[in-house]
Amino acid sequence: MKLVLFDDFRPGILQNGHVVDASAAVAALGVSRHGKLMPAIIEHFDRLRAPLAQLAAAERGRPLSEVRLRAPDPAPPKLIACFGNYMESLDRSREKRNPQDMFLKNSRGVIGDGDTVVLPPHQATVFHHEAELGVVIGKRSKNLPTTEEALGAVFGYTCYVDVSGRGVGTPGQNSRMGKSFDTFGPMGPCIVTSDEVPDANDLEVRFWVDGELRQEYSTASMEYLVWEVVSFASQCMTLLPGDVISCGTHHLGLGPLQHGDHAEMEIMGIGKFGFYVRDPYQRSWPKGIDRTATNPGYRPSAMRGGV
Repeated sequence: MKLVLFDDFRPGILQNGHVVDASAAVAALGVSRHGKLMPAIIEHFDRLRAPLAQLAAAERGRPLSEVRLRAPDPAPPKLIACFGNYMESLDRSREKRNPQDMFLKNSRGVIGDGDTVVLPPHQATVFHHEAELGVVIGKRSKNLPTTEEALGAVFGYTCYVDVSGRGVGTPGQNSRMGKSFDTFGPMGPCIVTSDEVPDANDLEVRFWVDGELRQEYSTASMEYLVWEVVSFASQCMTLLPGDVISCGTHHLGLGPLQHGDHAEMEIMGIGKFGFYVRDPYQRSWPKGIDRTATNPGYRPSAMRGGV
């Protein structure tokens, strides 16, 4: 099932290019604040699944062209992001993995399809896009040591962009402030329940800017697999329904986001969404892939199928 929020943050089910209004099925939750609604639906999904499925079977819904999709989880209780987490060269393997680490992003910085990333006045060297698989937690969990336990805590998956301001913070320090500005968390178009994703480490991720394909990679090339990412996070903190863990990105293909750009992200089996970029200061960087941050020999098509 693909869950969305649309128009005035009403809950919906996305199917066959249409959105079915699910407000009646979740009304008994008594949640009126849009930021709290999706975590509540996730927490109580076991009893909501049947009425939601019945609703989806009975109604065609409205065409996507007639609704405005919102971020499917616009204010997650926690937004946790992985450092790196991809094998980006031929001499890397899971036997030579970097130490696993994560950081917290601004969970109120999430925006949705058709929204706008606003670049702040801070003197960043560049603002990069990082297209990532987002893992949505389904139940309160702590200390999940096994594959079965970790994946059992996963509710579903979404597309997430970790917008990153490089060079923001104290020189020489590993500052995360450049990743937590308001609007620096585009997410969409939906949350796909985990039963519809047979293997989250076999998905293709693509990212475009103004129609130019920048990033194209497979989640098969993660250093730490989805279950390991969830397990690691659960060792550090209690995970809650609606928490989002962003699994890191393959850095080959990164490029600048700047004033006037229209960006799009797609993950196989989840969907595609887009957003705009506005910079009140109208700074500019060279268009295209940033060769200072990526392998000069990289071509997006070379990544198809993963490494």
